[in-house]
Amino acid sequence: MRVCFLPIDNRPVCTTLASDIVACSSGVEFFTPPRDFLGGLNTYTNIEKIYDWMQNLPKVDYMIVSLDTIAYGGLVASRRRSDSYDNIKANLDKFKQLFREKADKVLAFSSIMRISNNNINVEEKEYWSKYGKRIFDYSYHTSKAGKWGMESCVAKLIPDEILNDYMATRRRNFEINKLYLDWEKEGVFDLLIFSKDDCAEYGFNVDEAKELEALGGNVITGADEIPLTLLARAMKKPISIYPLFVEEASKNLISKYEDISVEESVKRQIHLAGFGIKSYEEADIILIVNNFLHEQGEIVMKVDTKPFQGEISTILPLKKPYIIADVRFANGSDNALVKQLLEYGRSNNFIAYAAWNTTANTLGSLLCMTKYLWGEELQRPVVNKLLATRFLDDWAYQANIRQTLNEPRNINTDMSNFVVNVEKFLKCKIPHYNFTYPWNRLFETEVDIQAEADR
Repeated sequence: MRVCFLPIDNRPVCTTLASDIVACSSGVEFFTPPRDFLGGLNTYTNIEKIYDWMQNLPKVDYMIVSLDTIAYGGLVASRRRSDSYDNIKANLDKFKQLFREKADKVLAFSSIMRISNNNINVEEKEYWSKYGKRIFDYSYHTSKAGKWGMESCVAKLIPDEILNDYMATRRRNFEINKLYLDWEKEGVFDLLIFSKDDCAEYGFNVDEAKELEALGGNVITGADEIPLTLLARAMKKPISIYPLFVEEASKNLISKYEDISVEESVKRQIHLAGFGIKSYEEADIILIVNNFLHEQGEIVMKVDTKPFQGEISTILPLKKPYIIADVRFANGSDNALVKQLLEYGRSNNFIAYAAWNTTANTLGSLLCMTKYLWGEELQRPVVNKLLATRFLDDWAYQANIRQTLNEPRNINTDMSNFVVNVEKFLKCKIPHYNFTYPWNRLFETEVDIQAEADR
């Protein structure tokens, strides 16, 4: 199978994670653009270079496309750039023809522009540092009133030129999303997904999602993980899953940054990734969801929650293969669960673990790993590298080391004990490791490791 994969941006979870996953499976020829072509936090994707790169591709079976990359230059750029609708459409039209020429099937996704409930402008336009919260409130209350564009009293607290600029950007992005719906009807896309990122109960993004659905659009809660979920879908393996919730009575609760229950998020990701759902007895794999009891915690924001307090041996299947989606906390692992898991040791039926960022992020990445690991003659150094990276990123860094830092610095020494614990669990040696900050901020680290075969 030949697959072309166009990421959202140059973060490791968007680029190297996909490559590391596909490397675990034989028979997949994987094409992804050079990382330096892609945008970062303060840089935009070089769209012309991406176009030239695509022109030189051989014909592929599947093309996984992050449309924000070729429309705006990346997910962050989609909120920042002020290019006109006409200019963006003219550029997209060139890619439209390439999609038809270069791929048998095109699986694409586009984001519905988020509205952050804060005054942090790291990923937004400059004025977000002063007016972001007010713009969120304006969006929320206008949406709640049920009339698009109706001004609430909050509008008086936002300068006209800023509110007009923000609304113009929203309208442009929404019109581009409607253009993609036309393309889907023309047969350009075999599957088109719109993502809702950082959702609240009300807002312009919620209204846009409803309108896109009314027009026939497929909307899913999530964002960064969706290319990985689509990559999983491209791998045609008839695998069934049974979701086992650690806190069964709480599976109807809603995770942070999402607008659907944990159970619904799990089901939608399973479906989109191309898995089936069966009973515990009939399923090929058990998906253990370490969900929260009352409210999802968030370590970085100092939002605590009750950690896992059971015995891990009582939830791990003795014979059936299993994967673990650790979503008790947003942005990092549940230390209580991981401590027990590491002490329990890597059993032969353990497949994969993830605790990356939001519930949807965790599920999408975990399901993609599962598709490319299941039923393969595995090369253990490649698999160990993939699994070790997730533990060292989601657990060691996000849930522990990150909490001790005020700014990026060298953390290789700090991580050494965590590396030893992961080596013991995976029963392998990690002779080289290095941790850096690809966007020069604490939110994400890049895990660069070598892993050897099982000992």
